[in-house]
Amino acid sequence: MLNRLLSLLEEGGTRRVSDLAEELGTTPELVEVMLEDLTRMGYVKPVTSGCSEKCAGCPMADACAAGAPSGDGGAGRVWVLTER
Repeated sequence: MLNRLLSLLEEGGTRRVSDLAEELGTTPELVEVMLEDLTRMGYVKPVTSGCSEKCAGCPMADACAAGAPSGDGGAGRVWVLTER
């Protein structure tokens, strides 16, 4: 299932964890765990809070959760693919 998640992420675009869970036929909680696993393996990395400072000029600002407050059950966390 990790390979399928990675394939979905490689397709590009912006997806919510809940949408990924639906596409994979699993729960958002499991998708969060899989994203953390992919982070440990070096395939994805979380976007740091430094991104939220640039949101005003970003064309993806309306679709991105980087600026969302923490403590929201992970809904505000954003990952990007690495070069790996």
